[in-house]
Amino acid sequence: MDLGRVGIWRRHQDGIGPLGEIEALGFQALWIGGSPSLDQVEPFLEQSTTLTIATGVLNVWRHEPADVAAGHARLRSAFGDRFLLGVGVGHPEATSAYKKPLTKMSEFFDGLDSADPPVPKQERVTAALGPKMLELAAQRSLGTHPYFTAPEHTRFARERAGPDALVAPEVAVVVDPDRESARRTARAYAQTYLGLRNYVGNVLRFEFTERDIANGGSDRLIDAVIPHGSPDAIAEAVRAHLDVGADHVCLQALGDPAKLLDDYRGLARVLL
Repeated sequence: MDLGRVGIWRRHQDGIGPLGEIEALGFQALWIGGSPSLDQVEPFLEQSTTLTIATGVLNVWRHEPADVAAGHARLRSAFGDRFLLGVGVGHPEATSAYKKPLTKMSEFFDGLDSADPPVPKQERVTAALGPKMLELAAQRSLGTHPYFTAPEHTRFARERAGPDALVAPEVAVVVDPDRESARRTARAYAQTYLGLRNYVGNVLRFEFTERDIANGGSDRLIDAVIPHGSPDAIAEAVRAHLDVGADHVCLQALGDPAKLLDDYRGLARVLL
């Protein structure tokens, strides 16, 4: 499958949206977030013609691997290589069953491998942040789909996953030339993630400190994780991920839903 260099990320809860216009702009991949099921992803495939649709990601605590494998086979039969299965363990605050995430992910892969038909390694990708999960992602899937990360993590992901794995980070962006307004939008979005242990722990692996996490996130952290400004400024930040090892970057535009298509038009002009 061909994801292209730059795609789009959106939650399934936000609806299908103008898929035809997104395709016409030249984006080749749409990642569906919000822990979707395969049934919730199918309408995106039905109402598009060229986009690769990926789950970003299906939560392994909520689904049985045999059921996922059966759904994967059905979608691949109907839509060919336009479907990519993304799976992940989510975060501890999301489920009371959360424990030994690396073991859980390995067992889920075992279930996908033993299903009839199985899900081939090259047709699945893994949400991974830490070093051991990144290594598992490279060993047992096409690669990794990190979330809420700066370019320093992308460099780290490439080093841990190796040269042949897919590295496809999600990058939330705010198309707004007013720096303070853009930071307010970015901080409102970041508030949830700065309260989740796995995302905070990942941020602290790099040059950020507890002081950067406090009070909604320092300007330094917000600017690194959530690029904002003009489309040209955001394109520079996207290229920073590509330059240090990303194969593909999927953009989640934040802000007024009525303006998001205009935002993607501006980003397409400078990135595609």
